[in-house]
Amino acid sequence: MNWWENSAARIVSGCFLVAGRPAESWVRRIGTPLFVYSRDRLVENYRRLRALFDAALDVEVRIAYAMKANPFPPLLETLRREGAWIDAVSPGEVDRARRSGYPEDCILYTGTSGSEADFRSVLARPGIVLNIDAVEQIAVMRSALGRGRRGTAPRISVRWNPGIGSGFNPKVITAGERSSDGTPIKFGIEESRVLDAYEAAASAGFRPVGLHQHLGSGWTEDDYPSVVQAVDRMMDMAGQVLRAGFPLEFLDLGGGFGPRYAKAPKPFPVGRYARLIGRSLRRARLGIRSIAVEPGKYLAADAGVLLLRVNYVKKSYGNLFACVDGGTFNTLPRPAVYGAVHEVINATRPSGRRAPVTVAGNLCETGDVFAKDAMMAVPESGDVLAILCAGAYGRSMASEFNLRPIARETLA
Repeated sequence: MNWWENSAARIVSGCFLVAGRPAESWVRRIGTPLFVYSRDRLVENYRRLRALFDAALDVEVRIAYAMKANPFPPLLETLRREGAWIDAVSPGEVDRARRSGYPEDCILYTGTSGSEADFRSVLARPGIVLNIDAVEQIAVMRSALGRGRRGTAPRISVRWNPGIGSGFNPKVITAGERSSDGTPIKFGIEESRVLDAYEAAASAGFRPVGLHQHLGSGWTEDDYPSVVQAVDRMMDMAGQVLRAGFPLEFLDLGGGFGPRYAKAPKPFPVGRYARLIGRSLRRARLGIRSIAVEPGKYLAADAGVLLLRVNYVKKSYGNLFACVDGGTFNTLPRPAVYGAVHEVINATRPSGRRAPVTVAGNLCETGDVFAKDAMMAVPESGDVLAILCAGAYGRSMASEFNLRPIARETLA
């Protein structure tokens, strides 16, 4: 059995199956480019994560799905039935969560650079918790709230920046002073201003209920030491907030353990992380009722496969190209944007003679490459290729660059 096989993608008797059906049958029925998501794998991932955290913590656990990873409505509805919450980052995501059946009080809204119109839209749904990303944001929220409003004060949490960031790429590190490439981190409130944020929010008519942090996306085992430090800092900051007189119902430890995109490096030890949080919470004795985590990519990524048709095979300067009928920017931007590596399988002839193949998209852009010199069964014109672990940050990041259409989706 190959390291990547699961209920979303596997080889059975020489046939490559996606969500339990031959890849070729999906293509004949719907066409390409096509995202196929496995409901079984999505549910497996959710239940595994739920079991790990429920076993490690003796408080309520909120699995808040980060919708930006994949907002496909049938996928959202599946997670809602399993008991997931939603981490939303725009009014549009809030609207989709509500249309997918999520109660308002199961939605956390974390907006950055938000406008008054953004906050007015979200505040129209009084059950949602607003996660404050900047002290300066509070004045905009207060204006959106309106001075004549009556009723229960809207609930807020504060997103603080613990000074430690971690992620698989500089563009997805969300805490610390600067990312590893020198980019200033725009997210969160620095430690010295956290209590000011609670005071300003309370004075503006909001009710503090939570504390939030997010380090980055795509953690592997190598990130674990940094994450341990960040958990310790979270508990210390929560203690400061409580001693300052602001009650906290929940702590949200944000992202972002990654799925297994490759055989190496080793995946992030999620069970060990859950036990760390449980020990730290008991030791801190904060009286917190709930812990939230935001596993968008972890739940959805390996539940999805992108299917592409090979238009022709090209040889040039010793390179072998599989020229496919989709582009990265219109389907799965991660390889072009982050240099991310995805396993590629020749779904038509998975056990054929292997050679290094570069999978080239159909966009006028040198970086439009799904995989560079990937070892796979040598494709022929008309073959179907499967890009694995494509269920997160694919369709949700896609554009119509070159006026190419965005790929279709299905959940089975």
